[in-house]
Amino acid sequence: MQTTTDPVVVTRPTERIAIVQLNRPDARNALNQESRMLLARHFEALGRDLDIRCVIITGGNKVFAAGADLKEIADASAIEMHQRQVHRLWKAISDCPKPVIAAVNGYALGGGCELAMHADIIVAGRSAQFGQPEIRVGIMPGAGGTQRLTRAIGKFRAMKLLLTGQPISGDEAYAMGLASEVVEDAKVQDRAMELAQMIADMPPLAATQIKETVLAGQDASLETGLMLERKAFHLLFASRDQKEGMAAFFDKRTPTYLGQ
Repeated sequence: MQTTTDPVVVTRPTERIAIVQLNRPDARNALNQESRMLLARHFEALGRDLDIRCVIITGGNKVFAAGADLKEIADASAIEMHQRQVHRLWKAISDCPKPVIAAVNGYALGGGCELAMHADIIVAGRSAQFGQPEIRVGIMPGAGGTQRLTRAIGKFRAMKLLLTGQPISGDEAYAMGLASEVVEDAKVQDRAMELAQMIADMPPLAATQIKETVLAGQDASLETGLMLERKAFHLLFASRDQKEGMAAFFDKRTPTYLGQ
């Protein structure tokens, strides 16, 4: 359990894995401007860190993030909301080149659900609660909820969640395609670490190229996406890791990837 009062805490359980943990338990990890700024700063730094090969974003064992901190924005004007430039802080997370795993226990609502959807893999507890309840307080999602959710689960399921504000469980999220895996609540953090270790053991250049190609190609035409894939595929043959990986395959040994 974190003892610091910092609203976002970064730890490194291994040399190659970083855990970014929201740490506002009294506010159910609600996202205020300070926590968003810290998330952006940490993700920018981790994206540049050559030692880090995978990042886990979590709120801990109880709650992921219960949404935006409404106390901060309830009386804000449209101009004030515009001047906050929150979209730039979110972009620092979406632009992180390293694979990101969201470990979701408890509430992942509103901005919390949007934060989880910024990850590449979502491990959800069975009793997790995903949702976009903004309509219930007179607004709508503002950090990708109408766009990423629709791309993840389709128009008709997304519309139901967006227009009713009703949450879904971890099992329902998995069935809809919003979660990569669903596990018992007590196993979420350990499973996220297992996946992170698997990814960290892979060649990091290939991992980052896979992520970049998937994200760049998902909204492009098929032909454009295939072209991007070919270019990245060919580029990896210039890496030492490609030579090491194939040599280890022929030698029947475990490869050692250096990210070169």
